[in-house]
Amino acid sequence: MAHIALGNELPGIRGLMEYRPETAAPLNALAEILLRDDNNSLSRGERELIGTYVSYLNDCFFCQNVHGALAGHYLGCDINQIDAIKADFMGAGELSDKMKALLTIAGSVQQGGKAVTSSQISDARSFGATDTEIHDTVLIAASFCMFNRYVDGLGTLAPSDRQFYVNRAPQRAEDGYLILR
Repeated sequence: MAHIALGNELPGIRGLMEYRPETAAPLNALAEILLRDDNNSLSRGERELIGTYVSYLNDCFFCQNVHGALAGHYLGCDINQIDAIKADFMGAGELSDKMKALLTIAGSVQQGGKAVTSSQISDARSFGATDTEIHDTVLIAASFCMFNRYVDGLGTLAPSDRQFYVNRAPQRAEDGYLILR
């Protein structure tokens, strides 16, 4: 049960967005641009994976499972493979060195913006990351810190059955973040 009366039974950030639609619109627009915009050299799955990893580090059950299921949907893997990546992305053979470098940066952002080092940026560039990809990684990571704290700070409902998130991923992938349902 949420810490405040939301007037709905929607899980996670969806309940909060239903409660305050005027704040939902800009938050959803940000998520849509960061995670779904087709003018991005990182795939939707890679961008969702960045959000998933940061949510995992923040111990936000709802967000890491919603976005983990979406990452799995886009990347063609299951939730157990996403769990393995979250636990040890450096050992994940299916991830490129560039993606590993970007996840390292995302993990530093989760600790605090000043934790990102010039060395991490150089490493990402050496593996082919563009300035836009580095920028978007930092912004996705920072945004997910906010989203995670929003969801958990108000004690929102998070279904414990992870299949709930997996089942919803195809529809969420089709609808995007601008459509609430």
